[in-house]
Amino acid sequence: MILKIDINCILARKRTMSRYTGPRLRILRRLDVDLPGLTAKSREKRPYPPGQHGQARRKRPSAYGMQLAEKQKLCFNYGVSERQMRRLFAEAIAAKGVTGEVLLEYLERRLDNVVFRAGLAPTIPAARQLVTHGHIRVDGHRVDIASFRVRTGAEITLRPRSHDLDIVQRAVATPTRIPLPTWLECDLPQRKVKMVGSPRGDAAPFELDVQLVVEYYARFF
Repeated sequence: MILKIDINCILARKRTMSRYTGPRLRILRRLDVDLPGLTAKSREKRPYPPGQHGQARRKRPSAYGMQLAEKQKLCFNYGVSERQMRRLFAEAIAAKGVTGEVLLEYLERRLDNVVFRAGLAPTIPAARQLVTHGHIRVDGHRVDIASFRVRTGAEITLRPRSHDLDIVQRAVATPTRIPLPTWLECDLPQRKVKMVGSPRGDAAPFELDVQLVVEYYARFF
């Protein structure tokens, strides 16, 4: 008997403390998109879903399936749990502005994401490790909360004795596949980053229809 394994089954088996710990490339192939925050790898060599029937012609997904896929892109790329996403969405609804754009801004302002987008870490999980281990300073103060929301004008630095960490040196020496966002200014030799503006509604560094994410979560509010 052949069991059909979907992405929800993968999630159920591979999560530890609501964090995905399974094969990352499998997620890219399942969602048909490269997620630079999740992994530096690309699905280019195998641009089809995983599994025995991965190369078969794809069925057109339902409206719900499309909404779910877009939501999962955000959760996997930024490394946030379902509970965190719902909380952020509730904040975005209450805030001024377009809900989807505000939601993306909140995700991009996360400290672990800023460290990643600046080029100080190869992925968001690696950036989260730098933050939680106390290597990051915000305006000179130690911050070890990955979800910390960085304000415009804040300066992010590495503590002096962390400048030569292997993970940082490799990230700085390796050209990134995504361009530096216009709302960040970086001095990588000095390990300094400054947020000079606000992330825009199209700030996500991958293909995304954020309106489908809004439609997915709107049913819960």
